[in-house]
Amino acid sequence: MTLLGAEPRLLARERRLVALHRVPRGPAFAVPLGAAFALGWTPCIGPVLAGLLTAAAATRTAAVGAGLLAVYAAGLAVPFLLLAWAVAHGRGPGGLLRRHHHALARLGGGLLLAMGAAMVAGWWTRLFAPLVRSFARAGWPPI
Repeated sequence: MTLLGAEPRLLARERRLVALHRVPRGPAFAVPLGAAFALGWTPCIGPVLAGLLTAAAATRTAAVGAGLLAVYAAGLAVPFLLLAWAVAHGRGPGGLLRRHHHALARLGGGLLLAMGAAMVAGWWTRLFAPLVRSFARAGWPPI
């Protein structure tokens, strides 16, 4: 038994409806795969996008609202484009991702732990308070 009362192998278990390596490649299967991806991300993106659309609708001009949405879209697109580049350059035994997999996993886990600790301790709000105030002074609704 562990700290939470469950065995580690139970916590590390994963269930998938479809094994992605068995899904045929090509344009005919891009739409169902994209739809499945969208369904999985809806709970994560929905509330943030709703808040952003509300903030964009409350701006003085359509250009300001479009700017907010453009920054949001770039924030979603850039990590995926960087990941696609890394995967394209990471194939093979000496690839970028293969060489640095453990370091990247530790860095990502460490960042998640640090952000969680900052949120629990209230440091996250204090860290971003000046940024929110500068948005408010600039006339942008703080997000």
